[in-house]
Amino acid sequence: MKVLVLYDYPPSPGGLATQGDLLYKGLKEIGVDVYPVNSESAQEKEWYFQWFKPDVAVGVGYWGHCPDLVVHPQKHGVTVVPWLVADGYLANYKEILEDLPLILVTSNWVKQVYIRDGLSGKNIEVLPVGCDTDLFCPYDKKNPKVACIRRSLGVADDQLMLLTAGGDAASKGAQEVMQALAIIDKKVPDWKYVCKVWPQPRTEQQNLLDFQLATSLGIEKKIIYTTNKISRNFMPYLLSSCDIYAAPSRLEGFGMIQVEANACEKPVIGIKAMGLLDTMIQGQTAFLAQVGKEIVLKETILGPESGYKPNTKIVFKEPRVVDYRADANDIAKYLLELMNNPKLRKTMGENGRKRVVENYDYRVVAKKFVNIISKRLGVK
Repeated sequence: MKVLVLYDYPPSPGGLATQGDLLYKGLKEIGVDVYPVNSESAQEKEWYFQWFKPDVAVGVGYWGHCPDLVVHPQKHGVTVVPWLVADGYLANYKEILEDLPLILVTSNWVKQVYIRDGLSGKNIEVLPVGCDTDLFCPYDKKNPKVACIRRSLGVADDQLMLLTAGGDAASKGAQEVMQALAIIDKKVPDWKYVCKVWPQPRTEQQNLLDFQLATSLGIEKKIIYTTNKISRNFMPYLLSSCDIYAAPSRLEGFGMIQVEANACEKPVIGIKAMGLLDTMIQGQTAFLAQVGKEIVLKETILGPESGYKPNTKIVFKEPRVVDYRADANDIAKYLLELMNNPKLRKTMGENGRKRVVENYDYRVVAKKFVNIISKRLGVK
């Protein structure tokens, strides 16, 4: 089997790039003839098409990347298998996607989104995102690399540290976590809540809004925001520095960092919806809070990034759920239990590590990919 993996290569620290890079590395380690290439590099892709002649080109992205992941390779006679995440409303490329022999998606929820938006689902298979369980593994808090992180954040040895990481914190459910912490503040051991976010204009604006909320809740002195660019090498130590990873995300097609947190033996606070229904096990590896609110839209504006003219208005036949909010009272209930019970945190973390190694290790995912391709496309 000869496979060409199309993604953001060389990989940036982002989710899609990591998703593609781990598939490439996993396939290579299990003996598949595989090469990586940047999905936007027409010249280099064509170079591989001509001399490597892949049996399949698997492209990582969302439906809006179809021109690079699907249309361009097809023009050169290459069998294409996109591996897609959900990103809003599937507004275009429905015919192109429906005609493909196979589409991979990251969770059952993503599959449901594509079916909701017009695909039949007959050619859709679920392939989870891989995790490097050699890199993402538990480190003791006394480990110098972990201790340095806690010290730099201003978290004392005797304080519980909760962590949320993402492009911004609010989209990962940080505001709901703050509301929950305010409810239980006096009923749990001393704590600090760290939000690790990526530097960008929208994040700066969101940070201000989040701090306003923290101030109104009276917990602003316990909230720590850190805005830095970091590498994948840093993340396992950051995750190991916390006691609980809290991310009841408002939109989550898989939950990569939640899985990585489990790999580092950290219990997770999530939301009982979307991709986390696949990746987390309620009461065993995570506590999943009930959905408190659904954000529904009747219409949206799309542009060239979606294959439309600028400012094209799309009116849905039925209103669409585009965002979720976890129930803060439910989060509070679970945080109260976890923060007061170190043995439970340890047990759930160990359960999480075991499940990630068995189901989401990048080599395991690579083998699943090979099995799906062999079964659905007959490629050996």
